[in-house]
Parts: sequence; C-alpha cells; structure tokens
Amino acid sequence: MKKGNLLWAAMAIVLLSACILFADKGHAQQTQNVCPAQCIPETGTGSIDANGTAHISRVVPVPLTASPEARKFIGRPLPGDPGNSGLNLWQDQDRAKKIFSELYPVHMDEGKIAGIPVRIVTPMDMPKQNRTKVLINVHGGGFVGDGGSWTESIPVGYLTQTKVVAVLYRLMPEYPFPAAVDDTVAVYKELLKTYKPENIGLYGTSAGATLTVEVCVKLRQLRLPLPGALGIFSGLGDFSTGMQGDTMSFFTLDGLAGRIKPSRGNNLYRDKANPKDPVLSPVYADLRGFPPSLFISSTRDMLLSGTAILQRAFLRAGVDAQLIVFEGLSHAFWYDPYLPESKEAYGYMASFFEKQLHLDGRKSLGKI
Repeated sequence: MKKGNLLWAAMAIVLLSACILFADKGHAQQTQNVCPAQCIPETGTGSIDANGTAHISRVVPVPLTASPEARKFIGRPLPGDPGNSGLNLWQDQDRAKKIFSELYPVHMDEGKIAGIPVRIVTPMDMPKQNRTKVLINVHGGGFVGDGGSWTESIPVGYLTQTKVVAVLYRLMPEYPFPAAVDDTVAVYKELLKTYKPENIGLYGTSAGATLTVEVCVKLRQLRLPLPGALGIFSGLGDFSTGMQGDTMSFFTLDGLAGRIKPSRGNNLYRDKANPKDPVLSPVYADLRGFPPSLFISSTRDMLLSGTAILQRAFLRAGVDAQLIVFEGLSHAFWYDPYLPESKEAYGYMASFFEKQLHLDGRKSLGKI
C-alpha cells in the first residue's frame, strides 16, 4: 500500500475508534440517566455514628396501597423537570380559583374585615341551618405567599355548604411573627359580633395549620371565647427545635424528591421572638380546654413529625384530637384536587366541621 493510502487508513481507524468511544459514552450516559431496574440496589443500607446520626440509603417503591392517580402523582415530573405539566397551584391562586370553582361551584368574593383583606366563599344555596355558622381559613404558603386561600376554602365551603372567610394576613419577610396572628385575631374578633364562638371553625394548611393553633393560644391570652373546632392540616407547634423533626430530615415539599436544604424560614418567621413563646410555639402553651381538633398529614410529608408532635400535645392536654395520615403522599397533597385521596381528605375536613358545628353538610364526602 502506498504511503499516502496508509496515512488515510490510519486516520480512518482513529476516527472510527473515536466515534465508537463517544457512542459508548453517550449510551452509558443515557443508561445512567434512565437507570433501568437492574442498576437500582435491591436493598438499602444504614449506619449510626457515635452521635446517633443516621447515614442511610433506602429503596422506596411506590406504595401499592395508594390510588393509581396517587402513584402517578408520586412519580410526576417536578417544577423545573423536563416535561413537567403538574398543576403547581401552590403559588398560582388565580389558576386554583378557576380549577377548584369548576369542580366545586361556589360564589366567590373579596373584601375587607376589620381592615384585613379577605376572600369569601359562599355556597350557591346555603341551608338555613348553616347561615349562623362560619369557617375561617388561614392559608398555607410558608408565611411568604398565598399558597391556598382559594385552594383550601372552595372545596370545604362547597362540601359543608357553609360560608368560608379566608384571611389574607400580612406576610414575611416584611411582616414576621406576630403579624399574621394579629391579623387573624382581628378578623375573628369582628366575626364574633355576628357569629357565636361555638359556631365558628378555624382551619388551615401548612403555615396556616401552625397559625390556626397560634391564633387559638392568642385568643385565650386575650380572654376571648375560643372557636368551636380547629382544623390543623400539616403544621407544627414548636419553633424552638429549629424544625429538626425526623421528617424534616427525610422529605422535601415534594416528598422523597429533591435535595434537603437547611431551613431558615422558621428563624425569619419568629424574628426576635422567644422561640418558646407559647403563641409562637403552642407546644409550650396551656392547651387544656381547646376545641375538638382534626389533624391531617401523610407519610411523605416533611411536617408529619411536627403534626404528630403537636397532636400529642393536644392529647396530653385532654383535647379531642384526631390524626389522619395518608399513605405515600407529600406535603399538602390535597392542593391537587384530582387525586382520590384529596377528595377523601376534603370529605374528612367537611364532615369534621359538620359534626362539631352541627352543620347541614348534605354534600359532605366523608364520615369520621
């Protein structure tokens, strides 16, 4: 073979080898991204160091006890993931208003009570028995945004056939504790002029669940009559521990997905307050004589520990406090109205208030 031909042949071999090498790397990268079943370890590992800190890896399959819709929800793409088409209603209450009102038709209005902005949900045809009753919602959103004023009030208002007032309390970082407590107390005091305390229910999700109990403690300090029932849907009651409950170390807002990051939100909220202030951290308050209360959480909820600890504090105080825990789902999963478990949760919320406030809850979906 001539010298020139040998040179071209050598170059061709080099190029072919490079193509094969890059193809193998691309296939390996694709395999790594897809991670077929055989690359997932069959068992988890764990060890405990001298300080008692656990270093663990776990293989956690999707629970077959969850509904098919919930199993898809658990494996859904998250915000920022390619192909994400989730509802993401947490920070989009305008969209939530449209979706929820189509599923649960109600009258919706906005206004002010005691100078505080509110959103008001009223049933299309309120039973006479319910016209002397009202529910107050304090929404979720980490004290920094409106994560649920429509999301939390529309289905409960529809199912209980009762008026719901959602308090748009002041938010962090401009307004840390106790601004949200003070705003909710102001609305409650104004509603006391029209409604008997035993005919008022107070409830919320996440930050709103925490706020629900904080407000009740503050009402007692002010020697005001307490509401007839509390709904505490995934919250916490102790800011002195830095939110270091077990589930805060396991889960994110989206359950097992994502990276656990140290939380400073609790410090921002409490600001300069004593972390054991009984209003800020109700586990240190005298809870005796508190209204019947319903707690709801889920097994992949980062606030499951906080919810369970707070419920136990209620039980130690002799309060009628029931805890319902859903399987496999993440924090405030009921913000997705299409899940069967969400509909079940709304039903429990509605039937609880129906029972405690003696409502005509003809549309209630659940009995507890």
